Amino acid sequence: MLKTSCINPEIMSTLACCGHGDKILIADGNYPIESNTNTNTKKAYINLSHGIPTVTQVLNVLSNTITIEKAEVMATDDGQEPLIFQEFKKILGTEATLYDLNRFKFYEECKKENVKLAIATGEQRVYANILLTVGVVN
Repeated sequence: MLKTSCINPEIMSTLACCGHGDKILIADGNYPIESNTNTNTKKAYINLSHGIPTVTQVLNVLSNTITIEKAEVMATDDGQEPLIFQEFKKILGTEATLYDLNRFKFYEECKKENVKLAIATGEQRVYANILLTVGVVN
């Protein structure tokens, strides 16, 4: 048995293949994961039901599994910061800064070759998508 936070075999296998600079998308339940990720991106559908699991639950597990160098989020059109961003910052601590991207720039980033994993959650809060850049293990 694994003693790490993450025990999902698909996710662990893909994380083990990631290197510095590769990216991982944790998507909310509204994110168009098939049309706005690269065709080579591994997709993990862990969305069990509405609200289960949340993006923050998955982020918490991943932050205990990999080093996160950078985190990009989808900014709102009106410039208001969604409440979930505060939760992201709390989980990430000083490990990574949140960078705001407009919706179409976020989609563009998620379609790149270095996005190795996209995780579909049951998250119902809007603008709850986060794109993580894998960092270096010290």
